[in-house]
Amino acid sequence: MNTVKVVTIGLGYIGLPTSTLIAQNGIRVHGVDINKKIVDTINNGKIHIVEPSLDIAVENAVKNGFLKADVIPVQADTYLIVVPTPFKENFEPDISHIENATKKIIPLLKEDDLYIIESTSPVGTTAKMMDLIYSTRPELVNKLNIAYCPERVLPGNVMHELVHNDRVIGGLDQKSTDKAVQFYKQFVKGELHPTNASTAEMCKLTENSSRDVQIAFANELSLICEKANVNVWELIELANKHPRVNILQPGCGVGGHCIAVDPYFIVSDYPNESKLISSARAVNNYKPLWCAEKIKNEKLKFEIKHGRKPKTALMGLAFKPNIDDLRESPANEIVRKILNDDNHGEYFVVEPNIESHMIFKLTNYNDAIKKADIIAILVAHNEFKTLKFPKEKLVIDFCGIS
Repeated sequence: MNTVKVVTIGLGYIGLPTSTLIAQNGIRVHGVDINKKIVDTINNGKIHIVEPSLDIAVENAVKNGFLKADVIPVQADTYLIVVPTPFKENFEPDISHIENATKKIIPLLKEDDLYIIESTSPVGTTAKMMDLIYSTRPELVNKLNIAYCPERVLPGNVMHELVHNDRVIGGLDQKSTDKAVQFYKQFVKGELHPTNASTAEMCKLTENSSRDVQIAFANELSLICEKANVNVWELIELANKHPRVNILQPGCGVGGHCIAVDPYFIVSDYPNESKLISSARAVNNYKPLWCAEKIKNEKLKFEIKHGRKPKTALMGLAFKPNIDDLRESPANEIVRKILNDDNHGEYFVVEPNIESHMIFKLTNYNDAIKKADIIAILVAHNEFKTLKFPKEKLVIDFCGIS
């Protein structure tokens, strides 16, 4: 009997690739999303996000009958929660999406089912969801397998990394951990590292907080070098010649739904202990404001010198190179701030990885370069790295590619 084995709640940047990968391994998957348009797109064998090789994989999985999308879940043996975990205005983590997703599947649960949260979560979230489940279904107390397993993939290479990256898997008891490990063994070739749920939750937060701190050092260094009249790119290249030094490259800030968000999950729960993590967040949050101010200052200098407002190309909106993802993007924030502060200037907003934007009119990058007086490089897209910038143009390079 071709019954559904896995239900995934959330069909976004992680949920859809995960669902597709499982389906590729001959396991029937029922993917759930609250957005009917996304559901219809997937059931037509198409995708709503940009991710290499995902389109072909989804088309085949749907055609072969191993992947179906819907707005409501069905009964299965394994349930994966892969929904967003944003933060509130005070940077307190918001786990309401996880709670709502869990409530949807509670009536469907049966003895020995496997429930796994993949969404980035504050420490203790998995235990809270266990309490929520058992408060509604007391007959299932200690009869379910409940675990946490965060993803650690790079947008643009998700389909490969979901298979080959190591995974940390933490159950609320040993039986849950073992069952979750056996589940992931079906489609993950990377090493599976068993632990407990709290450690697995903290592991994901620690990984991204560590990267945030390292990026903050590079970004702070770029601010110092600007005042010291030192080329930060050359400086970092030389410093990294030291056998035990590996400084990252600075940029416009930190974006995405991981590094820019996850540190707050630690800071919120442990404010007195997370001084360094908190300071790194402050540095990386300040960098886009600094970049916007630098662009405005250069525009003012141009206007004073030439007696007219400059035409400005703002190159990139995504949170990192060569993807279409604008979540928490510092480049997007810079463009918003500049246009809000001075909507009388002429601007050319460029993002080669998306066809349109809800707010900004997009311009082809070649046209923008020809027309602009000032070119601000906000994202190091591959298309920008091959451009030849005319000498008469003022190039403000926040990515070190010019």
